[in-house]
Amino acid sequence: MHINELKDITVADIVKDYVDNSENDEGITGFGGNLNIRPKYQRNYVYDAEQRAAVIRTLAKGFPLGIMYWVKNNDGKYEILDGQQRTISICQYVADGMRRNGKDFSVSGLFGHADPLRWNGLTPTEQKTLLSRKLIIFECVDADDERLEWFETINIAGEKLSAQEIRNAHYPSAWLTDARRYFSKSHNNAAKKYADHYVKAEWNRQGGLEKVLKWFIGDMNNVIALKDFMDKKKRESDIDGKTEATELWEYYQRVIDWAKELFPVKREKMGEVEWGILYNKYHKNTYDIDEIEETVAQLYADNDVTTKEGIYEYIFDRSESHLHIRQFPPEIKTHVYESQGQKCKDCGQHFPLADLQAHHNIRWIDGGHTTVENCVLLCRNCHGARHRAE
Repeated sequence: MHINELKDITVADIVKDYVDNSENDEGITGFGGNLNIRPKYQRNYVYDAEQRAAVIRTLAKGFPLGIMYWVKNNDGKYEILDGQQRTISICQYVADGMRRNGKDFSVSGLFGHADPLRWNGLTPTEQKTLLSRKLIIFECVDADDERLEWFETINIAGEKLSAQEIRNAHYPSAWLTDARRYFSKSHNNAAKKYADHYVKAEWNRQGGLEKVLKWFIGDMNNVIALKDFMDKKKRESDIDGKTEATELWEYYQRVIDWAKELFPVKREKMGEVEWGILYNKYHKNTYDIDEIEETVAQLYADNDVTTKEGIYEYIFDRSESHLHIRQFPPEIKTHVYESQGQKCKDCGQHFPLADLQAHHNIRWIDGGHTTVENCVLLCRNCHGARHRAE
């Protein structure tokens, strides 16, 4: 990858032909139409008012704004690799301020003025000064093979990108653009609307897209498999012309329909369940929906179940590990320790409290609860023997 400094690019160059169609999820462009500032369906603007103002004050004082990186595409146009938020801040103040119909904002401390000023409040000389400020920009040429590593390296300051935003930058394709149309739109997000109460994600930070991609490949933790899948889709899109993400969207609909059918009652924590992973494993099986609902209701009402989202996976494999059954608190352990005479309940030997383990005398699955009456303290050996006997 070759990195070259672009000389003499000014604020005036950047804001030329600035167009913000982000409300329609069509992206943001500038630099005479030659710079893709924010691609379609990418995350919403994340700088707050003070951060944006700091960018403008930095320019007004003539201080360096920091290095920004652009990727040069095959068509000769550019896409921002790093510096998106600073660039949008500049354009929102200057270009929108010129039109008086955009997202212009007031900034204090400009050129010695005490009051906050919009673009139109600056003198012509002050406006000319801002427009003439030069920016430090490097272009990255032939960056496809190294873009992901480079992007992760420079993403160390400001508003950090999410892991999926970085992957999106590395594997751009017509297929990905179509997938974003379903899963990443800022307005009227189809996936968010379809899932309703069943999926919780940072949709505008690509969290929803990342979740569904992981469901589709069947692994929530295999980042390499996720990158390989996106690389495959990029190659299919670029070489074979496969640009539609309908397969992913239809899979997502099947997952949500299945979850809604089996668990029609909306409850807290449902959005944290990885429905796609459960669907992949269990959707071919037949279940009694009334029986499922009765069990779920009981578990939600059980105070010993501390991980409510784990209830849904427990329904399928009956592993108590998903529920994180409440452990005996220190006050119960201390009470039982004294009542047992500071001894192990089974072998009768004396132990410090720290060397004894609390055990449900009647198992939770058999109706036992985390109470003083159901607690016994056992040494490590006796505790193991109890579990083996059960």
